[in-house]
Amino acid sequence: MQGNLTALLITSTIVLVVVLIGFLAGRDKSNRSSVEEWSVGGRRFGPLLIWLLIGADLYTAYTFLGLTSTAYSGGSLALFAIPYTIIAFFISFFFLPKLWKFSKDHKITTLADYAKIRFGSKFLSFLIAIVGVLMLIPYIDLQLAGIQDTLTVAGTGFINVKFVVIVSFFLVALYTFFSGIKGPTYTAIIKDILVWVIMLFLVASLPIMHFGSWGSMIDKLVVESPQLLTIPTTGPKGIPWFLTASLVSGLALFMWAHAATGVFTAKSADALRKNAIFLPLYNVVLILVIFLGFVAFHVLPEGSDPRFALLNLIQMSYGGVIQGLSFATIALASLIPCSIMAIGASNLFANNIYRDLINPKVTPAKLTMITRSMVFVVIGLALVFGMVFPSALVSLQLLGVSGMVQIFPAIVFSLYWKNQTKEATIIGLIVGLIVTFTVYATGTTFGIYEGFWGLLANVVVTVALNPFFVKNIKNKANPIIDQLFAKQQQRKIMATKKGA
Repeated sequence: MQGNLTALLITSTIVLVVVLIGFLAGRDKSNRSSVEEWSVGGRRFGPLLIWLLIGADLYTAYTFLGLTSTAYSGGSLALFAIPYTIIAFFISFFFLPKLWKFSKDHKITTLADYAKIRFGSKFLSFLIAIVGVLMLIPYIDLQLAGIQDTLTVAGTGFINVKFVVIVSFFLVALYTFFSGIKGPTYTAIIKDILVWVIMLFLVASLPIMHFGSWGSMIDKLVVESPQLLTIPTTGPKGIPWFLTASLVSGLALFMWAHAATGVFTAKSADALRKNAIFLPLYNVVLILVIFLGFVAFHVLPEGSDPRFALLNLIQMSYGGVIQGLSFATIALASLIPCSIMAIGASNLFANNIYRDLINPKVTPAKLTMITRSMVFVVIGLALVFGMVFPSALVSLQLLGVSGMVQIFPAIVFSLYWKNQTKEATIIGLIVGLIVTFTVYATGTTFGIYEGFWGLLANVVVTVALNPFFVKNIKNKANPIIDQLFAKQQQRKIMATKKGA
């Protein structure tokens, strides 16, 4: 289908303006003065900025294009995105404030930093960093695919899509290098406003345009395609898959490097608690966007590519202006999360691989420059990988979720389990990864999400082996652990005094 020049011009103009704002956000040199300033903004972001940043970070182009595609081809399976985010935000209310306080006290900027200090293990930190970087590159690739698909629909016949995608991601890498976390934070304000306005406009208008009303659309779905409204009870993706995918994805959400980066920018633990309460508001948009996949199922010609379901639906339903605004929204939902993901991956490599294992004596100034420069390497690798293996991106990102959840016991369990040992944690993590990749490679999932089997093995091994190593830490003074569990110790003392 031929692109629309008006839509292309509007999309390009909005994206270029937002990229310019990204550069302007870093005009103060202090933004680049240290890794902490560049990557987490000196931990000065309040509840609103955190809400916008994490929202921009988690609700990407892949969220909107991927969910409508899944709804178009797989029906209600797409709804797993609703319970998984609810699970993630619920548990984040409890553990993120504690993690944030520890990170602020010790000036850490990655989850691998936390593991290194908590367990006194550079090897565990290295494992977490490697998992974080390797799992994040396919996720960045999906943002590449999102803007590539958007430009393909908007610009076919007018531009060389691959060239424009490369230029777009280079500009994002450049403003991220220059501005650090403040670039995507301030541009996220525009992106999130567009998401709310444009997506709500689409979900309100498209059912009316094509069916007369939302009620008529639901009636048509019930009568003509009831399979879209039910979760399969048999097959590889039935109810057990739905439940375990929701659980694993929820536990993994804040284990991603980019999500942790957003968390560490907060100026207070209370800001994170407020976000845990208000972030589920994004699900209002999310659940309605899923229904656009159902609209596309009935409106688009039979045999249409599910990957382009939302984009083609927009193209056939609106004129150039609305197309342009919609495509710009999706393009920004690709580029801005890509910036935050690149910061997270660069941070992991520079701090937990280069500094900890290659050059421990690196100066703070040099480390800051290396961290910033790694943005170009990360985005460059993602571009190459995405163009060489374009058909593997979605499956690799889903595998990425299964991989990322394996660090959950090392991070979250250790916030509450005082006697958790590094040896048991390392072995559990390795076993979890091996089980996950084995299940994925052999396809022997038994209708369960791959990551669930890995996490189950991880937890069982960690809990079973911990007693064999606990003597190594139980009678040794450890100020780090004492600080982390100070409140727990105080409660024990108070309870002893009351008992006496």
